Parts: sequence; C-alpha cells; structure tokens
Amino acid sequence: MKILVVNCGSSSLKYQLINMENEELIAKGLAERIGIDGSVVKHETIGKEKVVIEQNMDNHKAAIQIVLDALVDPNHGAIKSMDEISAVGHRVVHGGEEFSDSVLITDEVKKALEKCSDIAPLHNPPNLMGIHACEEILPNVPMVGVFDTAFHQTMPKASFMYALPYEMYEKHKIRKYGFHGTSHKYVANRAAEILGKPIGDLKIVTCHLGNGASITAVDGGKSIDTSMGFTPLEGLAMGTRCGDMDPAIVTFLMEKDHLSCYEINEMMNKKSGVLGISGVSSDFRDIEQAAAKGNERAQLALDVYHKLVTKYIGAYAAEMGGVDAIVFTAGLGENSPDTRKEACKNLEFLGVKIDDERNNVRGKETIVTTDDSKVKVLLIPTNEELAIARETKAIVQ
Repeated sequence: MKILVVNCGSSSLKYQLINMENEELIAKGLAERIGIDGSVVKHETIGKEKVVIEQNMDNHKAAIQIVLDALVDPNHGAIKSMDEISAVGHRVVHGGEEFSDSVLITDEVKKALEKCSDIAPLHNPPNLMGIHACEEILPNVPMVGVFDTAFHQTMPKASFMYALPYEMYEKHKIRKYGFHGTSHKYVANRAAEILGKPIGDLKIVTCHLGNGASITAVDGGKSIDTSMGFTPLEGLAMGTRCGDMDPAIVTFLMEKDHLSCYEINEMMNKKSGVLGISGVSSDFRDIEQAAAKGNERAQLALDVYHKLVTKYIGAYAAEMGGVDAIVFTAGLGENSPDTRKEACKNLEFLGVKIDDERNNVRGKETIVTTDDSKVKVLLIPTNEELAIARETKAIVQ
C-alpha cells in the first residue's frame, strides 16, 4: 500500500509518498508560489537526483497535477502509474469539536471543515483546496483527513474552557483547541516504545519547539492539556508570535496607537515573539549567534523563551501529579542542545539530570539524561507525515 501525504498551505504544497508495507519514504517534494509568478516544484525520488520543475501553477489543482506527473515520470518518478496510490492523507489544521479522530473525507466532512474556517481562516481554506484538487484528479482514491486538533479532544472541560461568559462557548465555540496534535501523539507513542513501557502507564510532557511551538501534557496516552489555545497564538513565545500576555494589552495598544483589528493581529502574529524582543530574527540560530556576541536583547529573547518552556513543563508535571518523561521535538527541540539544557536546568527538583555529553546531539533519537535520572528526557525527531500515513492506512483498511 502506497499512501500520498499532502499538506497544503495558501501558496504551497508539501508532499510525501510512503510505502506502508515497510513505512519507507519513496518520494517527497514541495510546490511553492502556487498562484504566484515563478511557481516551482522541487521533487525528489529517494535514490535519484533531485529535480526542479519550473512550471506555472494557477491553483492547487494544477500543483497536484504537476506533483502526480513527477511521481510517474519515467526518469525521475517513483511509481509507474497513479493506480499505485492507494489513498491520500491530508493534513487538516482545524477540526473544531467535530472531529476527535481522523476520518474518511465525505461531503459532510467537507461541510464541517468549511464551518471551522471561521476559526482557522489561514489554514482550513487551503487544506480544503488540496482536498478538492485531489478528489478531481484522483476521483476513485479514498481521501482521509488527519487533524492537528484531534489529539487534544481528550482534554477535560476544565482544561479547555476559558473564563468568559459561558454563552461565548455555546454561541461561538470559543475554547482551547490546541495544535501540533499529530506531532505530539507521534513522539509520545515513540517515547513509550523507546522506554519499553506501555504508554497507558506513562506521564509525558511533549515539547514541539519550532518557529511555532507548543507543549502538551500526555497522561496515559491522552492529551489532558496543551499550551496553544483557540488559535496557535496562545502559549509560548514563538518565532514571531507573542504567546501568553495580558489580553487588556490589545485594547490598550489599539487605543493608544490607533491600531485596527488587522494591525494588532499582524503585530501579535508576525512581529512579536523572539523576533519582537531581539530585533534580530525569528530564527533561533541567528538569535543564539547574536547572544554569543553580546547582544543583550538577543539574550533576553532566549531567557524569556527558556523560562516559558520550563514553566509549562513544571505546570504540566503538577497537573498530572508527576512526570516520567519529557520529549523535545521539531526544529529547535531537535537541534538545539542549549535549549534543552536551559529548559531543564531548574527541573532537578523533579529528578531531571541532563547529561551534557549525551545532550550534545542534533536530530537523532536519543535519551539525553543520565542513567540515574528519575525523569527521562528524550530527543525524538517528529515525523508528522508518517503519522498521517499511519492514520490514513488505519482508516482505509
């Protein structure tokens, strides 16, 4: 069984073709600048030379067609015919309260996703475009939706409810949803495998630290709390997102600086976070380099970030009544030994003992704590595409 995994953005499309008989990656690629001049597909079949296809893509359907043509190309392709594609798994950012698990996509599912577009206007519309495009070109191939929010639907009401008038929840479904669920679920299950223990017996804090970042409390394999909220803006300070702050700041700045709703939203989502504090970059590599050269604002940005990661880990350990393992994943979590060390340095009271030599590693599955550390800290590269493929296979079968 070969499964095509599709992740559509507003002007981009990432894809992987995975052989689910052995879970090996067959091909992968990225279509960029869809609907914009200079559109291009960067395609790689494993074991062959990478190719760059410069071709106009007016919409996602055109992009999907070019991707499929690349996959069956006799020179740089991976399969002989589109008939070899057994199913398509789509990453969908927001499933609202409608979906607590992955689903076979039907007309009813698509209507529900359209309703969720009100609370995920940047993400769900392009996700739907990808679904429609694949359905048109591959009409007889089953489509599966895998939701970023689904894993967090196990949160108890006390974890997802905001202290607003209750009718705001009833009327507008304003509540915490959480994101990065596919990644949190994947690394939590992988941690249990590495530790050789049933996930039902473990209390795990998973830290998905990239340009967007979230932390989740996973108790017995279920998400019971997570740092992102109604939108991906809540929680940690991120690359360009502000994360947690006093909500009255919004109206204060709107009044003082005469900002519109659009302008304040742009500030909080695209001009804040470690970029806003440091004034250097949203890329932690740039910030770490600047801090090493004595840039005080860059160092402050790192200090704020590390403090928040520590705070959430400690809070979730308390919420679960203990913690057995802490997992770091995604770009920063996988590749920054300093981030892992700084985030854990005040957690010794929990029984965390980082081994500096073991921690001096990037992008490799490993345990970075000492043998006698009561709480194990793991580095586990995330693989959301494989997780989506596994969900898709389970639904289709």
